[in-house]
Amino acid sequence: MGDREPVNKTQVHGAFPVTRWTLVQHAVGEGSGSKAALESLCRNYWYPLYSYARRSGVPAADAEDLTQGFFALLLEKGWLADADQAKGKLRTFLLTAFRRFQTNEWRKASTQRRGQGKVIPMAELEGIEERYADAHPGLSAEELFDRHWALALLRNVLENLESEFAAAGKAREYDSLKGVLMADRGELNYSKLAEALGTSEGAARVAAHRLRKKFRRRFREAISATLDEDADLTEEMVFMAKVLAD
Repeated sequence: MGDREPVNKTQVHGAFPVTRWTLVQHAVGEGSGSKAALESLCRNYWYPLYSYARRSGVPAADAEDLTQGFFALLLEKGWLADADQAKGKLRTFLLTAFRRFQTNEWRKASTQRRGQGKVIPMAELEGIEERYADAHPGLSAEELFDRHWALALLRNVLENLESEFAAAGKAREYDSLKGVLMADRGELNYSKLAEALGTSEGAARVAAHRLRKKFRRRFREAISATLDEDADLTEEMVFMAKVLAD
């Protein structure tokens, strides 16, 4: 999981009730939560779509403009209002809409909008092409999109957990514990963890178990929030795990 993603400062979990397609529901709604949901959606999924465009053969500068233009029109034209959660996964909807935009509207939009409609500030995109250059060269455009989609979900869950610990005055505890989330159970050194936490080995085991359990629940919720009502959540979780392991 070495791919690095643009940092997302918007915390979603806790701000909205977690139900399927929650982010879209709030993004197309009214009120103070709508803007935050739109910003979160754009920031979460900008790079997965950019990486798809690049792997599809679009030059770096054009891929950047293409992705910016897509999200600019997504917001301007309210395309999310047409998203029907009964028809499939959120990632499928966005990728399909992006492909359609690339095929049907990009030439016109790029001529009219090049350099305009910057949904993500340019300063936040510094080094993005270097990040893409390190992206798994053996993956197809769609496989790369799926991987970065999964990484975006994973990143948000980790950021939200970190924020919760920080808000509770336990930032140092999380910093000591976070390594257990990506490690195999057999790799965990509870003696060393106990020393870092300043507690007993037994207490360290309990703390690690609780954090891993909370992480699994939150990751499950994050995936569920992108699915249609009848989708097989377990199947999607297996798919996400495979995508992240590749």
